[in-house]
Amino acid sequence: MSRSDDELFALLRTTIDEIDPMPQGLADRMIAAVAVADVSREYALLTLMENAHAAVRGDSDTTTLQFSDGKASILLHISRTASGRRRVDGWVDADAAELRLIQGEGRGERIWTAVPDEQGRCAFDEIPAGLSRALLIITGAAKDLLTPQFEV
Repeated sequence: MSRSDDELFALLRTTIDEIDPMPQGLADRMIAAVAVADVSREYALLTLMENAHAAVRGDSDTTTLQFSDGKASILLHISRTASGRRRVDGWVDADAAELRLIQGEGRGERIWTAVPDEQGRCAFDEIPAGLSRALLIITGAAKDLLTPQFEV
């Protein structure tokens, strides 16, 4: 007797469900756990520190942003260079292995990496304008600080 792959997979699923059924509520608990982990990774508070009105109206060549998740903070000062690109000066208050500036997604993703000095300072030169995120890799921490998108 010959069976199709679909029939064999259905029979295998039924057998596994009978022998080792999934614990009650496991799927819901896993969805909740993944959602909580993602929220804590993604959550960072964004604050415009200075030149808020000028930056919104486009009258300023500089913007200062601060991100924090309650355990670590990133302060970014963004300024326009003579070439029309951006310089991003960063300060972190955590023991950081590196700070990454990320633009784009997937195959079009571009990443710049800087290692903060003892005072937590680092810089990125000649960054093209565009939506960006910062990722702070914290030494010995279970979670890194990933910011929401912001305009460079």
